[in-house]
Amino acid sequence: MSHFSPAEHTALAAVQLTDDERQPCEVWTRVMGYHRPVASFNTGKRGEHAERRFFAEHARGCSSAC
Repeated sequence: MSHFSPAEHTALAAVQLTDDERQPCEVWTRVMGYHRPVASFNTGKRGEHAERRFFAEHARGCSSAC
């Protein structure tokens, strides 16, 4: 569900930014217990970050011993 009114949706849809007006999104990740920006990684670490695979852990049902 959206928190915007129909008028706000129309206004947001009308906004178009050129590539010059956009700014890059800074991505941070946790490495060895602390957070670091991905932009500060060396070439090897950037490659490792790009190869990461994400997973979704499915909820497990409760056994009869619960």
